[in-house]
Amino acid sequence: MSYLVALAFLAIIASLATALFFMLRGGNAQAPDKSKRMARALALRVGFSILLFLCILLSWSMGWIHPTGITAGQ
Repeated sequence: MSYLVALAFLAIIASLATALFFMLRGGNAQAPDKSKRMARALALRVGFSILLFLCILLSWSMGWIHPTGITAGQ
């Protein structure tokens, strides 16, 4: 499970870096294709973040991972 979380974090970071690259390289109005690529990369980042959250929530509900830290009621 930790490999899946690490892979998801890497995918989120890579998508964010790709969006930054397209933003820096194609910020003018003559290149609408590059702004579409930037928006697609940011949408992928949001999708990866939601997928990571759902995987962690599913893992917690199935008992594969357990929360640590302060116990409830203290």
